[in-house]
Amino acid sequence: MREKIVLEVSESGVRLDAYIANNSDLSRSAAVKLIEEKNVLVNQKEASKKYTVKENDIIEIILPEVKEIEAKAEDIPLDIVYEDEHLLVINKPSGMVVHPAAGNYEGTLVNALLYYCKDGLSGINGEQRPGIVHRIDKDTSGLLVVAKTDEAHKRLSEQLSEHKIVREYHALVNGGFSSDEGTVDLPIGRSQTDRKKMAVIRDGRKSRNAVTHYKVLERFGR
Repeated sequence: MREKIVLEVSESGVRLDAYIANNSDLSRSAAVKLIEEKNVLVNQKEASKKYTVKENDIIEIILPEVKEIEAKAEDIPLDIVYEDEHLLVINKPSGMVVHPAAGNYEGTLVNALLYYCKDGLSGINGEQRPGIVHRIDKDTSGLLVVAKTDEAHKRLSEQLSEHKIVREYHALVNGGFSSDEGTVDLPIGRSQTDRKKMAVIRDGRKSRNAVTHYKVLERFGR
């Protein structure tokens, strides 16, 4: 079954393709392509990319079926922090994508793992994400746990969902904090004004509980 995105328009005067790009994970070119292929409906009717949205319009976006593309093994150096017969801990560099996706089918961590581990990876997440238990963004560097077996994958996933694995990040923050340490315990979901960002969303149907403990390590003037 094809996935569908439904957007309820909260402003007027913006072109349809631009509104979709600003309020979803789709690029403007992807939005245009979907509109031209008649996969976008406004109030249950086909519309042009030049259509100007009106407040309370309902936009339905029907996404194409995802085609599973087999990832290829590539001889890419890996910074392995720990390894045993069950799992690997990789120090992923900034700039490396974790798994293949549209526009990034080569040079990913998965391509490197397939070369290094051969067939020794968990198959739970399919051909494009073998062994991948969790991910971090392309431009973020840090440690990733990779499962070699399905049993390890299952156990690691359970520990993540039960918050038994602690993830610690070092970050440069613009603006700083008024206190040196504290806890942010607020539900996080997709921003209602900018779909490319996450925000505090009080509606439990559109958010997930999120707890972050922070501690200031060093301050740099402003």
